[in-house]
Amino acid sequence: MSVLISCQNVSKAMTHKVLFKDLNLTLEDGERLGIIGPNGAGKSTFLKILAGLETLDEGQISYKKQLRIAYVEQQAHLDPELTVEETLAEVARRERLPIDSSQIEAQKILSRFGFEDFSAQVRTLSGGWKKRLAIACALLNSPDLVLFDEPTNHLDIRSVIWLEDFLKQAPFAWALVSHDRYFLDRTTQRILEIHSLYPGSHRCDKGNYTQFIESKAVYLQNLMREQQSLANKLRREDEWLVRQPKARGTKSKSRIDEAMRMKGDMQDMRQRLQQQSSDIDFQGSGRKSKQLMLLKDIGQSFGEKALFRGLNLVLSPGKIIGVLGDNGTGKSSLLKIMAGEIQPTAGTIQSVPQLELVYFDQGRESLQGEWTLKRALSDGQDNVIFQGRPIHVVSWARRFQFRSEQLDQPIGMLSGGEQAKVIISRLMLRKADVLLLDEPNNDLDIDTLETLEDSLDDFPGAIMIVSHDRYLLDRLCTGFLGLMRDGGIEAYASYDQWEQTLRDEMKSDSKRDREKGSAGNKARPTKSNKLSYKEQREYDLMEGQILEAEQALNQAQEAVDAASATQDMQALVASSAQLQSAQDQVERLYTRWTELEGKIRGDA
Repeated sequence: MSVLISCQNVSKAMTHKVLFKDLNLTLEDGERLGIIGPNGAGKSTFLKILAGLETLDEGQISYKKQLRIAYVEQQAHLDPELTVEETLAEVARRERLPIDSSQIEAQKILSRFGFEDFSAQVRTLSGGWKKRLAIACALLNSPDLVLFDEPTNHLDIRSVIWLEDFLKQAPFAWALVSHDRYFLDRTTQRILEIHSLYPGSHRCDKGNYTQFIESKAVYLQNLMREQQSLANKLRREDEWLVRQPKARGTKSKSRIDEAMRMKGDMQDMRQRLQQQSSDIDFQGSGRKSKQLMLLKDIGQSFGEKALFRGLNLVLSPGKIIGVLGDNGTGKSSLLKIMAGEIQPTAGTIQSVPQLELVYFDQGRESLQGEWTLKRALSDGQDNVIFQGRPIHVVSWARRFQFRSEQLDQPIGMLSGGEQAKVIISRLMLRKADVLLLDEPNNDLDIDTLETLEDSLDDFPGAIMIVSHDRYLLDRLCTGFLGLMRDGGIEAYASYDQWEQTLRDEMKSDSKRDREKGSAGNKARPTKSNKLSYKEQREYDLMEGQILEAEQALNQAQEAVDAASATQDMQALVASSAQLQSAQDQVERLYTRWTELEGKIRGDA
């Protein structure tokens, strides 16, 4: 495999800290790299350095000659007034790509990504489809390497599944920053963690996320054993130093210098092993009622559109219910109904007297951008009362990884993850029977997510949670409610059942689209669509050929993954060649399909 990018001793620091130092990394053809780490560790900065959008302080980066790199930001900056096709045409113009070939390539990419109406305006697209369009723009120039910054952020699970499947069989190399543990597990083959825990604040290892965490556990065990061994040596050296031996020759001075060096190493280890995650702990009210809330035939509609209907649910202490569904199916509306912020269009809710309810709003409407951090954390007071005792606001801020000098900083200047921590800190000050959590995990790093999960797992009351974090849902929830696209509601015992339902729906939708396309193709007379008899026959068979080719591509990718997992190099070489052949076949078919489509529309 050829080397695309080589990083040698790369270092980067911000005003208040070193992000990473002496980082060495090589990206090759077929790269599948996941980048993880706490908020503010430097993940996005490193990605921008690779893309050439950010400078480095020290070191060197070498690029393969004529390497084409695409960078997909967290938030896509798309013109809402342009159509889907015009958006790609604008990218082609900006990149100075040949008009004819880029138009064909754009149509091919859009078809492969599932776009049916190329004339749809960007402002009418959902978040998931905007993300697809942003990726389509990045691929227009056939990049060798694509860099993704949080590609799953704010996507519904259906869109995340599509993105997973797409990246597994992508013909280009890629590296991505993500906090989505399932996504990392299913797509990556190598993990880079940027974290102050390691020398140089980084560590890279082969394998997916689970394999990386297993190797990290071994690393931490070895580090703690090393710390204990060093502590024992230091104790002996301290005893020797206390005795103040009279001999002060070269040997004694050398021993004193070595003891000082060990003390420095010990301090460094202690700092690295110190946990940096937030301290999250929701307070239960202690209520013993077996039934906290009773929902009877709850429904919600907007105009003639029914979001959901006929919901019956009993919330009891210890229940954690995950609310699942596509964007726009009413998940947030359900939580707002339960919180009393909006009224349902049907049904009733009964609650125990003086129910203590805490609601986390994903829109973060409870925060005002002009507030200072101190105002948001403690209503401007010097202390907060938590679990019956006063805590100084500086200590309270430190609990959520804020520095004392940030207390006068406006909330609007904080990152999304920091704002989420502020809301969590405010909710922790209230005792609760029921937690209603709407995407509490958005923008949180993995360390904070794990702390949040531990706190929710220990919470004695009931929880309703809307989240696209599949790992969190799978770990915590005792049951699931699926809000369907037709307004119906289904109960699921596990997340896996819900995902299988989604995959079946996606297959069914794809098959229906192909059948619809075939029916439309057969209905077109040969003369009106400008195809010869032979071309018309080729076009009629094209859908089935593409389906077969994509199935062969999936099988080839699975063979590569299996060979990579077993480290069978001979099988890996053979399966990689089959994968390349399958990818070439899919590309040829899509190119030919686009050419025939162009003739039908009169483009050629």
